[in-house]
Amino acid sequence: MDCCGLLTLQKEPVPLKSIEVELEVRDHVATVVSTLNYENKEDKPLEAVFVFPLPGDAAVCHFSAQIGQTQIVAEVKEKQKAREEYDDALSSGQQAFLLEESDESPDIFSLSVGSLPPGESASIRLEYVIELAVQADDGLRFCLPAVLNPRYQPQGSEGAGVQVTSVPASLVPYSLSFSARVSSPRPISKVESNCSLDPLQYLNTDQTQATVKLAAGHKFDRDVELLIYYKDAHQPTAVVEAGQASAEPGSLMGDPVVMVSLYPEFPQSVMSSKASCGEFVFLVDRSGSMDCPTNDTEQQETRISSARDTLLLLLKSLPMGCYFNIYSFGSSYEHIFSKSVEYGEKTMEEALKKVEKMEADLGGTEILEPLKHIYSQPCIPTQPRQLFVFTDGEVENTKEVIDLVKKNSGSHRCFSFGIGEGASSALINGMAKEGGGHAQFITGTDRMQPKVMQSLRFSLQPAVEDVSVTWDLPKGSTVTVLSPPITTIFQGKRSLIYAQLTGQSSEAAEGCVTVKYSVAGHPSENQLHFSLRPAEDTGLIVHRLAARTLICLLEMKAENNEEKEEVKKKVVQLSVQSGVSSSFTAFIVVNKDNNKEIQGPLLHRDIPMAGLMKCAATPCCLAAYNSSFSRAGVQYYCAMDDSEAGVQYYCAMDDSEADCEVDYGCPLEFEDMCSYRALPDEEFPPAKKPPRDPLLLLVSLQKASGCWLLDAALAAALGKTNEEVEKSKPEKASSEVLATILALIWLHGFKMDAKDEWELLAAKAVSWLRAQNAPSVTECVEAGNILLGCSVQKTALGL
Repeated sequence: MDCCGLLTLQKEPVPLKSIEVELEVRDHVATVVSTLNYENKEDKPLEAVFVFPLPGDAAVCHFSAQIGQTQIVAEVKEKQKAREEYDDALSSGQQAFLLEESDESPDIFSLSVGSLPPGESASIRLEYVIELAVQADDGLRFCLPAVLNPRYQPQGSEGAGVQVTSVPASLVPYSLSFSARVSSPRPISKVESNCSLDPLQYLNTDQTQATVKLAAGHKFDRDVELLIYYKDAHQPTAVVEAGQASAEPGSLMGDPVVMVSLYPEFPQSVMSSKASCGEFVFLVDRSGSMDCPTNDTEQQETRISSARDTLLLLLKSLPMGCYFNIYSFGSSYEHIFSKSVEYGEKTMEEALKKVEKMEADLGGTEILEPLKHIYSQPCIPTQPRQLFVFTDGEVENTKEVIDLVKKNSGSHRCFSFGIGEGASSALINGMAKEGGGHAQFITGTDRMQPKVMQSLRFSLQPAVEDVSVTWDLPKGSTVTVLSPPITTIFQGKRSLIYAQLTGQSSEAAEGCVTVKYSVAGHPSENQLHFSLRPAEDTGLIVHRLAARTLICLLEMKAENNEEKEEVKKKVVQLSVQSGVSSSFTAFIVVNKDNNKEIQGPLLHRDIPMAGLMKCAATPCCLAAYNSSFSRAGVQYYCAMDDSEAGVQYYCAMDDSEADCEVDYGCPLEFEDMCSYRALPDEEFPPAKKPPRDPLLLLVSLQKASGCWLLDAALAAALGKTNEEVEKSKPEKASSEVLATILALIWLHGFKMDAKDEWELLAAKAVSWLRAQNAPSVTECVEAGNILLGCSVQKTALGL
């Protein structure tokens, strides 16, 4: 057959032609509608399978198919039943469509389009609702995952995993269009993105409604990230949504549901006494994929080098008297100390020497074993454990990892960081949620350091205890809270609560919710009064998010085998009633109107997804591959280097059955044929090391106590000679006091744009200066300003 139109790398036509995405943001929740347009240009009927990522906490709530003039809306059914119905329809020559969540990870979905006759088109409409996460700078983050990386399957685990065909972005054979409409009670100050946008269009004079869309020519080379900023972002809000008229009163969908958004504010006295104790455990991914560039700018900084720089900032910012340790993992794991050690100059320097040598050379992504080891270590009395996890987050045992964090949530807080495109939102958000910490994503041109330092600031906030939520409603109204109990509160971090309202009340009536808690021994409370009048035009977004919250809670209960069948029944019932997908249900559409049986053998087509090839030393190496890493039916080209052997290997792989004798820690664990030739090093010019960032250079010279030494290295970091620095020293000043003040003036004078990164270590330096009770601080500030050409006030330095 002559192939025409769009082809896969196997020269097969791609039946998916285009994807249109419409985003509707209402304050801090969003509805996403995706339309996928298919066309069969082959001469035989077709089954097309598209495996794609969705945010892990999305509630999929609508699935329909339009074939010609006929539109059919899917039903939610128990998953096995839905699969059987789909198979039965195909075998009897009917058209069918099946949408289901992956068993391994809630952020991967599979869409099967079955029995599409030759020459016929079909449009699939998929809708989901989602809460938008709050970022360090108060922006609300929406991410449309366009990249699905292969998930690392731990050694010895069963099952082939999700089958994904992945290709370089430039070869993705279908187009994407994306538009967003934003509305909020507060004015929208700006909308930013990692992709080019057309200018923001305001729809009204008070700027509470606006539209924005992707600029023409967007390539599938990254996730589409939108950051939305409102004025007065920290205002608490409550939205009451009326129940569905057709649903039974008293049921979740029949009653009104309220969504309360709180931003607790701690007393200033508490915030000024940051914790100076804790056990800080850093767990860093060193799998081969961490050698990929952090972004596509010309400065080819890799994820692992960014992680090294971040660890430098973290280690310099830790408070004296705390404990710490650093673990790194790949196919195996390593730790710098056999157990957590007290933080001081000697231990900090020892750790930094080892951090400098860290490379992405440990193979796959086995995160479960190092976590088990960390949790097996006894906690240190009066030193609360804070775990920081850095990974590009692609594992197949996501649920197992999250369950382990949950099991140990009483003994630590977990802060997680997803690095790069395609990091699993289910893994990163799940670990932070169950570990009572905070999740951050580092994508596009984001710098890792400010996001990590925000989480360190959160970890230094005192733990909040005795959290209680009470409701005050008019007589005759009752409330059923649907969200899990709030166990973690951070200053400046939003908490969302969903609750079902039962009983009659007048629309003029008011309700009140009060959150009480104790922070560092101080009792505190936040209160919000809200109208019980239902909001207009919200659709059922709040009900669906509430249903998803409840489904997630029940799914976790289902892990307990004794109750599994009982809980599964409840989940299926709630999923069917609310129309929101779960791990036990699937959406099924069968076109029963099509009386003509579809003739001919059914061809199977896997639709390729934009992906990043992951190879130990070659981030640029892109190819089509399959996530179970075998039988892909394509050729692989991959370059690896073995610096110790002084040679570089180029391997070409196809899916012939020859054995692979070479293992260079490549995370793909290729089973397929691998031929290589060794080439001497001199044929490859060594990569140039980028110059050290001046900020990191200065930070690297700080001592654990917080001070700097007056020496040639500091002078060079400040861009001065040793003589110039020595000459500026006031007569009675100590060398260390002057050196520390010079460093602080340089930070305030030249690096205010990176204040988030150095704020904590500067505070440590100021504490050290205060403890010295030095008489010549004012003279040193004057001398430092003259030397560095700055005009930083003593008060601005915090002195």
